[in-house]
Amino acid sequence: MTPSSSSRPFHHPQPGSALHCGRVSLEALVKRFGTPLYVYSADQIVERLGLFQQALKGRDHLVCYAVKANSALAILKLLADRGAGFDIVSGGELERVLAAAPAAVGRVVFSGVGKTVAEIDLALNAGILEFNVESEAELALLARRAAKLKKKARFALRVNPDVFAETHPYISTGLREHKFGIDIRQALQIYMSVAGSRWLEAHGVSVHIGSQIRSAEPFGAAVERVSELVGQLRSEGIVLKAIDAGGGLGIDYHGGIFDAAAKVGEYAGAIERALGSFEGRLLLEPGRFLVAQAGALVARVLQVKRNGTKTFVITDAAMNDLIRPALYQAYHEIVPVRRRAGRPRVVDVVGPVCETGDFFARDRKLPPIEPGNLVALLDAGAYGMAQSSNYNTRLRPAEVLVEGAKARLIRRRETIADLLAPEIL
Repeated sequence: MTPSSSSRPFHHPQPGSALHCGRVSLEALVKRFGTPLYVYSADQIVERLGLFQQALKGRDHLVCYAVKANSALAILKLLADRGAGFDIVSGGELERVLAAAPAAVGRVVFSGVGKTVAEIDLALNAGILEFNVESEAELALLARRAAKLKKKARFALRVNPDVFAETHPYISTGLREHKFGIDIRQALQIYMSVAGSRWLEAHGVSVHIGSQIRSAEPFGAAVERVSELVGQLRSEGIVLKAIDAGGGLGIDYHGGIFDAAAKVGEYAGAIERALGSFEGRLLLEPGRFLVAQAGALVARVLQVKRNGTKTFVITDAAMNDLIRPALYQAYHEIVPVRRRAGRPRVVDVVGPVCETGDFFARDRKLPPIEPGNLVALLDAGAYGMAQSSNYNTRLRPAEVLVEGAKARLIRRRETIADLLAPEIL
């Protein structure tokens, strides 16, 4: 694997060398910070953000990074410093943005189906860009809190366009039977019902049809339906300033040749065509596409165990560190940090957690791997650390950010004291 043949920053710079993130050896990082270890490429994250900004440079737009994908403060600051906004789904994520990049709070959109009074008040007082509202009840609550705090609330209805997107059912969100959004056929009436509100401003309309979608066509279809709604609203005297096209653009987890720039170009083109004559601001909410391939989880092999015809490679990382394979049956390519000669063999790669579901790969053909070797689970920059837990009272990994030839710790490894601190005997 070389940088020119892969969209990942992880590569062997020369035959026989250790796997590197950019210009930094993963072996060197493990020596400093131990395992399991999350490693991210700042250079790739910045490059991916730039692809969206370049593809849309002819239109007023704002790339609002989906914080849920990876909420590391250092990554939030990295993106904010380069003009990104943020898509949040909780008050906690807003607190992260306020901690990492307080000046970016005016570039925050607040999504999610269950916003609490405390979260709404926090966002109103902070002065976020807009609330993406998911129900009439939420809109009424937002109006009450805005009146109470005497803060005008900019909102966008998240409409459900009933567009099918081919992805895992757990991360598909654009159909009527899903919990997300408002039926697009009801949206016109709802906008009109609050047109005279003193404390609500109809700022935009929002749509999000799912995650890990590889084709640009469903995005275009969704935005086309939203554009029709915007035209209907305009004819009723309600002029929206923004269309939020959501996120969901997928990556290739299987290690094939993946032209990220071409994918972004196709995506931007589909949305541009669907927007038609709309002259307001376009908001986008990419998450996985910016950070997934920029990250890897590095683990050490503890044992290689043979049970009958099965061979298990047991690592010191587990499902609590990266739950995607157990939760979604997701595929992550697994590569030795240092390649060794020999015949590949079919193995299961598993962790030490007391669950049969604690696996990273099943019946995977891998090069020879022995106890003590290091392996890297690729494309782990999104929904890796963000979904981690302390199940089995396991300490969560450290995180390292690599920029050029420099690497810095952005989250230290947890300690038992960290885990026990909130508890009371």
